[in-house]
Amino acid sequence: MTETNETPLPPCPECGSEYAYASGALLTCPMCGHEWAPVDASTDAGTGPSVRDAVGNVLSDGDTVTLAKSVKISGGGGGTIKAGTKVSGIRLDPGGADGHDIDAKVPGFGKLRLKSSVVKRVS
Repeated sequence: MTETNETPLPPCPECGSEYAYASGALLTCPMCGHEWAPVDASTDAGTGPSVRDAVGNVLSDGDTVTLAKSVKISGGGGGTIKAGTKVSGIRLDPGGADGHDIDAKVPGFGKLRLKSSVVKRVS
């Protein structure tokens, strides 16, 4: 039996599966298809929970983001926000209900709560 010095990969944050694998810079879960960026302990140490966008960039209050995919709005009026819509001046709420961890004013829709998994930070 050979010994390896590989660090074990964390379980999937969506479904808890232990079968995650590295796929380029991201980790992928074969059970539910969720992709996420591995957390680097040196950058997140002591800062509390960080909120990351769909490609793994750390988000901050006041950032500008674009929607990575179209989002259907349920409830009052409904509608769809199209992928590529730019949203400025976001506010983070890491403990948000149902994964909705961003407060934002979306042009044409007003104040909404978004999931960080559907946005991409603008450089």
